[in-house]
Amino acid sequence: MEKLVSRWCKNKPLPESYIFPPETRPGNLVVPTCNTIPVIDLSKAEGQNRTHIVQQILKAGQEVTCFVIDLCKQVVNHGVPESLMNESMDVFKEFFEMPWEDKAMLYSEDPKDSCRLSTSSVNYAREKIHHWRDNLRHPCHPLQDCIKHWPQKPIRYREVVAALSVEAKKLGLRILELVSEGLGLESGYFGDKLSEALHLFVNHYPPCPDPSLTLGITKHCDPNLLTILHQGDVHGLQIFNNEEWIGVEPLPNAFVVNIGNQLQIISNNKLKSGEHRVVTNSRVARTTAAFFIAPSEDSIIEPAISLVGEASVYRAFEYKDFLLDYLSHMGNNEVVLGRFESQSLNN
Repeated sequence: MEKLVSRWCKNKPLPESYIFPPETRPGNLVVPTCNTIPVIDLSKAEGQNRTHIVQQILKAGQEVTCFVIDLCKQVVNHGVPESLMNESMDVFKEFFEMPWEDKAMLYSEDPKDSCRLSTSSVNYAREKIHHWRDNLRHPCHPLQDCIKHWPQKPIRYREVVAALSVEAKKLGLRILELVSEGLGLESGYFGDKLSEALHLFVNHYPPCPDPSLTLGITKHCDPNLLTILHQGDVHGLQIFNNEEWIGVEPLPNAFVVNIGNQLQIISNNKLKSGEHRVVTNSRVARTTAAFFIAPSEDSIIEPAISLVGEASVYRAFEYKDFLLDYLSHMGNNEVVLGRFESQSLNN
């Protein structure tokens, strides 16, 4: 519990164990804000503009590897209610502001604990440099089995987060259905085991004494299928595009959607998982919520047959094997994906 950044960081200098090597430091924190990330209004996918929305999503997955779903313009039955989004973020912030004794029972350094409060990354004990963040993570599906392990405080946590989890799952499946349509796959291709798992990661980044020397999260791609992120109203997310880091503007009541490694593999590289990182700031805390939609661990992952053409870029594998490799090589996406390329590409 004493290792949590938010427990000890106030009015303290940046420890050596949080200072990254010069080549991986953010350095100049003034980066351009990306104007090329499309803001997609999903309400238009139900009408005559559906084809255009599908193409927007595919283009985003091919060029900038993420996109923003603008929920403000959606009708009530097609989006996450603004009130639920706001209440959820309030609950997450309230959780991290609770007294230490109310959070102590959730703290764990064991990655096998499904619901746990931790700091830095799952490799904390082995990593040389720590990340400037605390993290609450837990599964959200099946809801009736998971919810009993969630935090009991704040009192409204389980009720609010359960409602948000249901909406996030629906939104993710809807986006995946549009992706499958754009790729020419059959309806429901990403249903069942390919999108069975749903995990919530709530990241908390306290104010940092020197943001130019450390990172909230280092450069990486997400290992899952799709990530749905609510980044609140504080800047911090950056994506690596055209050989430079660019900031992703936090838009009110919007989700950022990241393409994960498994979607790149299944699409046979027609979609790309995007490298991104999180920088800190010296003024205010930043709290974000990310839903990871992922295959079940025993799922067999491989490129869709109809997308293979003359060559399959990747071999078939179990998702749990990919996760093990990912955790041991986190941050080096080229190495991770290379280990799952087909034999024909390696000969």
